[in-house]
Amino acid sequence: MARAAVALIVVHLAVRAVLAFGGYYYWDDLILVGRAGTQNLLSWSYLFDDHDGHVMPGAFLLAGLITNLAPFVWAGPAVSLVLLQLLASLALLRALHVILGWRPVLLLPLTFALFTPLAITGFAWWAAALNSLPMLAALAWVCADAICLVRTGARRYAVTGTLVYLGGLLFFEKAAVIPFVAFAITALLPYVTGDRSPLARVWRHGAALWLPTLALTAAWVGVYLLVVDARRWSRDWSMTADLLARSITHGIVPGLVGGPWQWQRWAPASPWATPPVAVMVLGWLALAAVLALSLYRKRRIWAVWLVAAGYAVACQVPIYLLRSSQFTALELAQTLRYFPDLVVVLALLAAVGLRAPNRPSAALDASRARTVAVLVVTSAFVAGSLYSTATFLLIWRDSPVPEYLHNALAGLQQAAAESDAPLLDQEVDPLILQRVAYPENLASHMFALARPRPDFADATTRPRMFDRTGRLVDAHVTWVRAIVPGPQPNCGYFVQPDFPVRIPLDGPLLPADWTAEINYLANSDGSLTMSLSEGRAVKVPVRPGLNRVFVRLPGAGDAIDVAANTAALSVCISPGPVGFLAPR
Repeated sequence: MARAAVALIVVHLAVRAVLAFGGYYYWDDLILVGRAGTQNLLSWSYLFDDHDGHVMPGAFLLAGLITNLAPFVWAGPAVSLVLLQLLASLALLRALHVILGWRPVLLLPLTFALFTPLAITGFAWWAAALNSLPMLAALAWVCADAICLVRTGARRYAVTGTLVYLGGLLFFEKAAVIPFVAFAITALLPYVTGDRSPLARVWRHGAALWLPTLALTAAWVGVYLLVVDARRWSRDWSMTADLLARSITHGIVPGLVGGPWQWQRWAPASPWATPPVAVMVLGWLALAAVLALSLYRKRRIWAVWLVAAGYAVACQVPIYLLRSSQFTALELAQTLRYFPDLVVVLALLAAVGLRAPNRPSAALDASRARTVAVLVVTSAFVAGSLYSTATFLLIWRDSPVPEYLHNALAGLQQAAAESDAPLLDQEVDPLILQRVAYPENLASHMFALARPRPDFADATTRPRMFDRTGRLVDAHVTWVRAIVPGPQPNCGYFVQPDFPVRIPLDGPLLPADWTAEINYLANSDGSLTMSLSEGRAVKVPVRPGLNRVFVRLPGAGDAIDVAANTAALSVCISPGPVGFLAPR
């Protein structure tokens, strides 16, 4: 049985490797890349950032190390995905062995956990996997340690279980459920085998693990509340209930039979499951059949089913309260990325249920017919799961990010070779990363680790920009507003160190990152300070003679304030456009 289990894991890892190396950076992955290139990897602000409601210092550190080691080389994240999956799979195998021993039935929950599509979306997305995979490994390991501690009383299991739990917390705050899951699994195991009062005994014999893990949980809740903005939490229980119902009908139930088979995607969203009605019906029938069969065959099994149902709800409700509002799309529940821990819990509960004593039934006793039936059903499940994985990979690879990054990195390299003129910072295309990710959606952040490349600055003599496909092209400034002609004949606006000037525009600007084309005549090298009437100041270098400089001015207002910083500098400024960069 050990060899068969290892063989299953090897096949599973081969499938996951195809999925990992067939993917690429997506959304939060690029946020991790940008933060790793612009912040100190050991700083508090980097490790304990409120990342969309997550506290994940371990994930940030690992992502930062991988990114700095080989920036924009997808092989690094892909290898980390496979290795983390190997760790999680081996931890699960250990837990199943602790519960069942090397019995053939061990292969049933193991096969489900390894191949169900409920776990693939949380694996393929690197940022999500950096959360979930370490948590899954910790979840399975701590459950096994808890069972061993209660069985043997060996304190080493309390020590390793506590340390592994801490490791899980560092990668994903959701790991806070681990002590409660471990206690439930450990208590259910003696309950289904006949113990009438397992709770008190499991608490007493496992206190060396329960007490420190609960203390760690309380401390981590404090850290979480300190880091995460409490206003993120919603009280929209109606939408939360709708999301929960959709996750069951379109996610969990089809996943029990290898579904969903089909996926959809609207860029830049991640794929979501769109199971056919036939798959959903098949899932409900399979669930009803397994429920009926287990109740007919096994004693004291109700508690296992109640815990499974309770966890299926409990593992989702906090997430939906963090994400839901009246504008939330129900497709969020169909992305399936919140289910990897549910898969492990269901596998462990199935193993516990298989330990329950059998009721007499000649029809269900070991026989060739039963073996054939189990093999047929399991093979059908694996085939359906592999088909769902293949269709997911096909739609997952349909992404604008690979082309965009390839073109952008090539353009940056060419620009650095052609000129030493810096680039004006800009937001990358919204299909790559939207403004909600600011400032990581800025090119200066996303490409901070790109080498070679020009510097990013607030002013440049050569305007260039990334187009929709990431190509770096020459640009010009659109005429949203214009600098009105100045009062000085043959000069326009005359600026000297002791005479700052407010240059009016021909209309107001709303808050945005604007670009101004400044046409000037200067008497020497020096610098100016410029700002919109409601915006931050930027430093602009100037050269002697008649020149042109393009300046990025964030803010709003109806005028540009200009001051000279260099002694004896005199500058004349003439009209020019203020607007956005557009390809020439």
